[in-house]
Amino acid sequence: MPTFSQAVAFAAVATVIIVIPGPSVLFVVGRALAHGRRTALVSVLGNALGAFAVVAAVAFGVGAVVARSVTVFTVLKLFGAAYLVYLGVQAFRHRRSLQDAVGGPVEVPRGRALWQGIVVGATNPKTLVFFVAVLPQFVDRDRGHVPLQMLLFGLIFCAIALLCDSVWGLTAGAARTWLARSPRRLAAIGGTGGLMMIGLGVTVAATGRRD
Repeated sequence: MPTFSQAVAFAAVATVIIVIPGPSVLFVVGRALAHGRRTALVSVLGNALGAFAVVAAVAFGVGAVVARSVTVFTVLKLFGAAYLVYLGVQAFRHRRSLQDAVGGPVEVPRGRALWQGIVVGATNPKTLVFFVAVLPQFVDRDRGHVPLQMLLFGLIFCAIALLCDSVWGLTAGAARTWLARSPRRLAAIGGTGGLMMIGLGVTVAATGRRD
């Protein structure tokens, strides 16, 4: 089991990584602008579940494969990037329908939003690199139960991510509600959210490991 000091040190590092806007933050903000706060918050939950799936994979050995194989890492990264572009295109295509939502935002069904968040969270290159390269540095092998230690650290990371990303989603959702007073502005905001996700997908595909 990790010591209290280990947990605090890991939480501090994780917080720095999480609060720096990256794919997860931009995804949540894009969802809030395109579909509203509820969809954004469900996406945040899915994102955290996807991140924890990565932790579990790293804890039980899959992370070593990702760390050593540029091909596996690249495939995961490109899949996530393509999925972000797809979601962005869908949001941009349906931006006009948001004009009918001045009395209430057009939201993605919860199950679909949750699954989409899981996919984005599990394929986030920043999360993959953090869990593969940084997480093991906090594990004390002499204390045993290494997979359990990693899972506990992963829970800490996901709890912090849930809190921080929810703040981003609520803030962006509040801005969207204010802008929704004008159907034209609402359509523009829906399109902006879609373009953000498309740009994020392209950026994710163009960055990362090249060794």
